[in-house]
Amino acid sequence: MSEVGHALLVVDDNEDNRFTLTERLKREGYRNVACASNGREALEMLATRPFDLVLLDITMPEMDGYQVLEHLKADTTLRNIPVVMISAVDEIDNVARCISLGAEDYLAKPFNAVLLRARVAACLEKKRLRDQEAVYMQQIENEKRRADELLYAILPAGAVRELKATNEVRPRRYNEVAVLFCDVVGFTAYCDENPPEKVVEDLQALIGEYERIVSQHGMEKIKTIGDAFMATAGLFDRMPDPVFASLQCGLDMVRASRRIEPKWEVRVGVQFGPVVAGIIGQRQYVFDLWGDTVNMASRIAAHASPGTVATSGATWHRIRERGRGHTLGFVEIKGKGRIELIECQELR
Repeated sequence: MSEVGHALLVVDDNEDNRFTLTERLKREGYRNVACASNGREALEMLATRPFDLVLLDITMPEMDGYQVLEHLKADTTLRNIPVVMISAVDEIDNVARCISLGAEDYLAKPFNAVLLRARVAACLEKKRLRDQEAVYMQQIENEKRRADELLYAILPAGAVRELKATNEVRPRRYNEVAVLFCDVVGFTAYCDENPPEKVVEDLQALIGEYERIVSQHGMEKIKTIGDAFMATAGLFDRMPDPVFASLQCGLDMVRASRRIEPKWEVRVGVQFGPVVAGIIGQRQYVFDLWGDTVNMASRIAAHASPGTVATSGATWHRIRERGRGHTLGFVEIKGKGRIELIECQELR
């Protein structure tokens, strides 16, 4: 029978009652039936093995059915086990009290076979449905967690927070943002000379370390474009000195790239100013930035020497008292004309 696997616990101080009820349950097909002669013994058994149903006598010495029931319903690991109270016919008021305390149903003594079958089966079915609901709820929570993980893998944390709070990420202008661009020197040649598995594995190790460094400096990773890595400071979360944080982050990225095999050299460009940010696309959408600040950061990186961090003279001016830099002179930047670039050598 399908009921063989259900674990039932009969709690009664009267040995004849325990024997009678146990035998009736076995005739109904419930083979896994345990007995307890008092409330304390029942609680000890419930703490050590799982049960699907408890049939609990009200009147017992030392610890009566009320106390056992109250203990069960107060215990978060036991409260969902259905309890059927066992009572004499003249204890209906007591049964009502037990129902109000959380008991599922009751059985009157002497036991009626039809009522026993119906009430035990009904209680077990309710528990099955509750257990199934709990499984479904856990599955929903797991799916929500996976969805959140996917969102955080696609979007910056600030964009995810806004999306969850308002159900959208509105495009807007941010006026004081430091944008960092970092790309690998000689990456195209490296791709041509190595198998794809090694190329992806090595790049993944480097990007993973960059993500850690960016997070350490309180910045937001925006995206990777091939071997290029873009991050921002001060976009969603205000910070006291986004330029300083970005330059320090760039120096740490240079050091990391020299430490991690195959020990690439990288160029880093940093620019400070306004950006427009938002989500673009309807399928495989991405969070992106646009504007002169973004273009400048990319072009500054392209003009930087391998293994260095560069920024514009105007951006360097914001932290000039806290660092030591070396001018690269004036270079022609597309769309901007001649701009002085500063190589950041040390921050303090």
